[in-house]
Amino acid sequence: MTQDTSMNINEILDHLPHRYPFVLVDKVLSYEVGKKIEAVKNVTINEPFFPGHFPHYPVMPGILIVEAMAQAAAILSFKTINDKPNDHSVYYFAGVDNARFKKPVIPGDQLHLNVSIERKIKGFWKYKGVALVENKTVAEAEITCILKEI
Repeated sequence: MTQDTSMNINEILDHLPHRYPFVLVDKVLSYEVGKKIEAVKNVTINEPFFPGHFPHYPVMPGILIVEAMAQAAAILSFKTINDKPNDHSVYYFAGVDNARFKKPVIPGDQLHLNVSIERKIKGFWKYKGVALVENKTVAEAEITCILKEI
């Protein structure tokens, strides 16, 4: 019997410190503790950024695609350390390298977020993220994050 490694929105919210309107992961399709995660962001016209980016041709901002990858990475990290976000720590971006945006993401797209842990050193987590729409890469980046006590 295989273990179900999908997560619904309630489980995601248990493992993510973000809340509306900044939750950018709708579903986790699968994850492998300590290794990788595949998640989904359903992009709808109701997103709060579309009226300003851009009214004549709504496009999801590239940095929010990277943020969605980072949120998937956060879920994977919390699953890996077998913990959940709390009021005594914050999960920060520490760096974004080699970000590339290859195709616009528009309302109606389903953004697949594939994130893998590259390494963990002294509290810093380094990930490789790829975002796809219809099996075509739309963005990719190397992401560094840190979980800090506050």
